[in-house]
Amino acid sequence: MVKDSYLVGLIGAGVGPSLSPALHEREAGRQGLRYLYRLIDIDELGVAPDAVGDLVRAARDLGFDGLNITHPCKQLVIEHLDALSPQAEALGAVNTVVFDADGGRAVGHNTDVTGFAASFARGLPDVPLERVAQCGAGAAGAAVAHALLTLGAGQVTVVDAVPGRAVALAAGLNRRFGAGRAAAAGPERAAALLDGVDGVVHATPTGMAAHPGLPFAAGLLHAGLWVAEVVYRPLETELLRVARGVGCATLDGGGMAVFQAADAFRLFTGLEPDGARMLSDIAELAGAAGAAGARG
Repeated sequence: MVKDSYLVGLIGAGVGPSLSPALHEREAGRQGLRYLYRLIDIDELGVAPDAVGDLVRAARDLGFDGLNITHPCKQLVIEHLDALSPQAEALGAVNTVVFDADGGRAVGHNTDVTGFAASFARGLPDVPLERVAQCGAGAAGAAVAHALLTLGAGQVTVVDAVPGRAVALAAGLNRRFGAGRAAAAGPERAAALLDGVDGVVHATPTGMAAHPGLPFAAGLLHAGLWVAEVVYRPLETELLRVARGVGCATLDGGGMAVFQAADAFRLFTGLEPDGARMLSDIAELAGAAGAAGARG
């Protein structure tokens, strides 16, 4: 049932700089909706990530229509939900919770997969995908790897600072997509990997405003690679700046942020968002945030 007013929120750590409230509220305003998007920052509340279950229950009791979930709660929230979409169940991570209007059931979804897939197909439509290296095996990394294999990547090799996490993700990908479609590697193999792949996807917090820097040595980049980023604040991370400088085709994280938000908006409201308008929004919002950061 489509309504004319919605209350949604975002649960996570350090979510104050998130652009999600503005993205959702701008699109809702254009569609004539009253739409309040609230930040629920576990750092500001002084609670541990495993309190996410209490926060979900409180949001449901307070009449929220749904929630977005971000780091570090995307896996922890699952045990507190009543049902999962097939995508979220396969991924083992949830970034969107919808409260059923009839019985109040909390249903978990994952729009990171579809968000990255839509952004990649739009921004790097013709790049080769036979061999791909990926940095990061957390919740965002799992979503990205699933999206890459769904898009037809031949093999994705996942690199993570925690070797066991990369191994577990690769094993899960091979079970879902077929033996040999995924592999795991330690950071010490980065040089050899980037010399023999078509492209690299970065899916760790490195490069965010609070975590500046590069995920690997700049000298490993070369013009034969394409480089895709999931970080969107700033839109031009140091990785993308260096990659463009050596001639790589690149994709910033803005598209993933927009398309996952659009998919969540659709789940919350039942209405079709305008992705083109939201892409314009994020370029404006991220630019304004970057200028404010530079002044501050």
